[in-house]
Amino acid sequence: MSCVHYKFFSKLSYDTVTFGGLHISLCDLKRWIMGREKLKAANCDLQITNAQTKEEYTDDHALIPKNSSVIVRRIPVGGVKATSKTFVLSRTEPVSGTPKAIDDSSAPIPLAQLIKTTNLAEANASEEDKIKAMMMQSCCGYDPTRS
Repeated sequence: MSCVHYKFFSKLSYDTVTFGGLHISLCDLKRWIMGREKLKAANCDLQITNAQTKEEYTDDHALIPKNSSVIVRRIPVGGVKATSKTFVLSRTEPVSGTPKAIDDSSAPIPLAQLIKTTNLAEANASEEDKIKAMMMQSCCGYDPTRS
């Protein structure tokens, strides 16, 4: 008897489908796996990929050789549809609450001073500078040159 080892993408261990002959068609393999895993053909389809070569089997009449290992993924019956919808969010004013007055005359805080700031969330600096300051603040306690 010949076999094909399969595992679902999210599982760790392989299961085995046993058959007679040197190879099994993709259609038959899908049918065997769906039967063993108690999946309904109306709900989903299976995407079969060779575990070693990462080659995806697409033709239902493709022959999978015995002793192969495959990765199985459940996909919707119609296949995965690519959406062409693009969502762009643009905010020109605050979403909720009262509008905040922004003082344009205040310049952003330099990074050296930003490192000493205790409340980075309210600091007048770019998000990137705030992240850099936060990273430096979190490491300064472990710096062996400081005592």
